[in-house]
Amino acid sequence: MFNIALFEPKIPQNTGNIIRLIANNGCHLHLIEPLGFNLEEKSLRRSGLDYLDLANITQHKNYAAFLIAMKEHRILAITTKGTASYAEMRYQEGDILLFGSETAGLPSDVQKAIPAEHQLRIPMQANNRSMNLSNTVAIVSYEAWKQHDFLGGK
Repeated sequence: MFNIALFEPKIPQNTGNIIRLIANNGCHLHLIEPLGFNLEEKSLRRSGLDYLDLANITQHKNYAAFLIAMKEHRILAITTKGTASYAEMRYQEGDILLFGSETAGLPSDVQKAIPAEHQLRIPMQANNRSMNLSNTVAIVSYEAWKQHDFLGGK
Protein backbone atom coordinates (compact mmCIF):
# COMPACT_ATOMS: atom_id res chain seq x y z
CA MET A 1 0.00 0.00 0.00
CA PHE A 2 1.01 3.65 0.30
CA ASN A 3 2.51 5.78 3.05
CA ILE A 4 0.98 9.10 4.08
CA ALA A 5 3.44 11.40 5.84
CA LEU A 6 2.32 14.55 7.64
CA PHE A 7 5.16 17.00 8.23
CA GLU A 8 4.56 18.68 11.61
CA PRO A 9 0.74 18.73 11.47
CA LYS A 10 -0.90 21.43 13.61
CA ILE A 11 -4.66 20.80 13.65
CA PRO A 12 -5.85 17.70 15.53
CA GLN A 13 -9.17 17.48 13.68
CA ASN A 14 -7.38 17.17 10.34
CA THR A 15 -5.15 14.40 11.67
CA GLY A 16 -8.20 12.67 13.17
CA ASN A 17 -9.95 12.77 9.80
CA ILE A 18 -6.82 11.37 8.14
CA ILE A 19 -6.64 8.57 10.72
CA ARG A 20 -10.19 7.60 9.81
CA LEU A 21 -9.29 7.83 6.11
CA ILE A 22 -6.21 5.59 6.33
CA ALA A 23 -8.09 3.03 8.42
CA ASN A 24 -10.42 2.74 5.43
CA ASN A 25 -7.96 2.86 2.53
CA GLY A 26 -5.16 0.80 4.08
CA CYS A 27 -2.41 3.43 3.96
CA HIS A 28 0.24 3.74 6.67
CA LEU A 29 0.28 7.14 8.41
CA HIS A 30 3.59 8.70 9.45
CA LEU A 31 3.45 11.67 11.82
CA ILE A 32 6.63 13.75 11.73
CA GLU A 33 7.17 15.67 14.97
CA PRO A 34 6.83 18.14 16.44
CA LEU A 35 3.06 17.86 16.36
CA GLY A 36 0.86 20.83 17.13
CA PHE A 37 -1.24 18.68 19.49
CA ASN A 38 -1.16 15.64 21.74
CA LEU A 39 -2.40 12.35 20.28
CA GLU A 40 -4.65 12.01 23.31
CA GLU A 41 -6.54 15.26 22.60
CA LYS A 42 -10.29 14.91 22.67
CA SER A 43 -10.68 16.72 19.32
CA LEU A 44 -8.34 14.24 17.64
CA ARG A 45 -10.18 11.25 19.09
CA ARG A 46 -13.57 12.76 18.20
CA SER A 47 -12.70 13.24 14.53
CA GLY A 48 -10.90 9.89 14.31
CA LEU A 49 -13.83 8.22 16.07
CA ASP A 50 -13.00 4.66 16.95
CA TYR A 51 -10.69 4.16 13.99
CA LEU A 52 -7.47 4.74 15.92
CA ASP A 53 -7.21 1.03 16.71
CA LEU A 54 -7.75 0.15 13.03
CA ALA A 55 -5.09 2.53 11.68
CA ASN A 56 -1.41 1.88 11.05
CA ILE A 57 0.43 4.90 12.52
CA THR A 58 4.12 5.60 13.17
CA GLN A 59 5.53 8.70 14.84
CA HIS A 60 8.97 10.05 13.92
CA LYS A 61 10.93 12.41 16.19
CA ASN A 62 11.86 14.66 13.24
CA TYR A 63 12.24 14.70 9.47
CA ALA A 64 15.79 13.30 9.57
CA ALA A 65 14.60 10.27 11.57
CA PHE A 66 11.72 9.82 9.11
CA LEU A 67 14.13 9.84 6.14
CA ILE A 68 16.32 7.20 7.77
CA ALA A 69 13.34 4.96 8.53
CA MET A 70 11.89 5.35 5.03
CA LYS A 71 15.09 5.44 2.96
CA GLU A 72 13.95 2.70 0.56
CA HIS A 73 10.79 4.54 -0.49
CA ARG A 74 10.11 7.18 -3.15
CA ILE A 75 8.90 10.50 -1.73
CA LEU A 76 6.20 12.45 -3.56
CA ALA A 77 5.58 15.91 -2.10
CA ILE A 78 2.06 17.25 -2.43
CA THR A 79 2.40 21.02 -2.52
CA THR A 80 0.76 24.10 -3.99
CA LYS A 81 4.21 24.88 -5.43
CA GLY A 82 4.34 21.60 -7.35
CA THR A 83 4.42 21.57 -11.12
CA ALA A 84 3.33 17.99 -11.90
CA SER A 85 -0.33 16.97 -11.67
CA TYR A 86 -1.19 14.42 -8.99
CA ALA A 87 -3.54 12.76 -11.50
CA GLU A 88 -0.77 12.15 -14.05
CA MET A 89 1.69 10.52 -11.62
CA ARG A 90 2.11 6.74 -11.85
CA TYR A 91 2.07 5.69 -8.21
CA GLN A 92 4.15 2.76 -7.01
CA GLU A 93 3.34 0.57 -4.04
CA GLY A 94 5.19 1.89 -1.00
CA ASP A 95 5.34 5.49 -2.25
CA ILE A 96 5.38 8.18 0.41
CA LEU A 97 2.82 10.93 -0.09
CA LEU A 98 4.32 13.81 1.90
CA PHE A 99 2.12 16.70 3.04
CA GLY A 100 3.22 19.87 4.81
CA SER A 101 1.62 21.44 7.85
CA GLU A 102 -1.65 23.31 7.54
CA THR A 103 -0.08 26.64 8.43
CA ALA A 104 3.29 26.57 6.67
CA GLY A 105 3.29 23.77 4.10
CA LEU A 106 6.63 22.08 3.49
CA PRO A 107 9.78 24.00 4.40
CA SER A 108 11.81 25.09 1.37
CA ASP A 109 14.80 22.89 2.27
CA VAL A 110 12.56 19.79 2.40
CA GLN A 111 10.87 20.71 -0.86
CA LYS A 112 14.16 21.48 -2.65
CA ALA A 113 15.52 18.03 -1.73
CA ILE A 114 12.68 16.36 -3.67
CA PRO A 115 12.99 16.21 -7.48
CA ALA A 116 10.67 18.66 -9.27
CA GLU A 117 8.89 15.82 -11.08
CA HIS A 118 7.99 14.37 -7.66
CA GLN A 119 6.40 17.62 -6.44
CA LEU A 120 2.72 17.18 -7.16
CA ARG A 121 -0.10 19.69 -7.28
CA ILE A 122 -3.88 19.45 -7.14
CA PRO A 123 -5.49 21.92 -9.57
CA MET A 124 -7.42 24.75 -7.93
CA GLN A 125 -9.07 27.94 -9.05
CA ALA A 126 -6.67 30.82 -9.61
CA ASN A 127 -6.10 33.11 -6.62
CA ASN A 128 -6.84 30.39 -4.06
CA ARG A 129 -4.10 29.55 -1.55
CA SER A 130 -4.67 25.94 -0.61
CA MET A 131 -7.11 23.17 0.25
CA ASN A 132 -7.87 21.51 3.57
CA LEU A 133 -5.16 19.01 4.49
CA SER A 134 -7.46 16.04 5.11
CA ASN A 135 -9.28 16.66 1.80
CA THR A 136 -5.97 16.80 -0.04
CA VAL A 137 -4.79 13.54 1.52
CA ALA A 138 -8.08 11.89 0.52
CA ILE A 139 -7.87 13.06 -3.10
CA VAL A 140 -4.29 11.94 -3.68
CA SER A 141 -4.38 8.69 -1.69
CA TYR A 142 -7.51 7.51 -3.47
CA GLU A 143 -6.01 8.31 -6.88
CA ALA A 144 -2.95 6.23 -5.95
CA TRP A 145 -5.15 3.39 -4.69
CA LYS A 146 -7.39 3.59 -7.78
CA GLN A 147 -4.34 3.09 -9.99
CA HIS A 148 -3.76 -0.18 -8.14
CA ASP A 149 -7.38 -1.30 -8.69
CA PHE A 150 -8.29 -0.61 -5.05
CA LEU A 151 -6.25 -3.64 -3.98
CA GLY A 152 -7.61 -5.04 -0.72
CA GLY A 153 -10.80 -2.96 -0.89
CA LYS A 154 -14.32 -4.13 -1.41
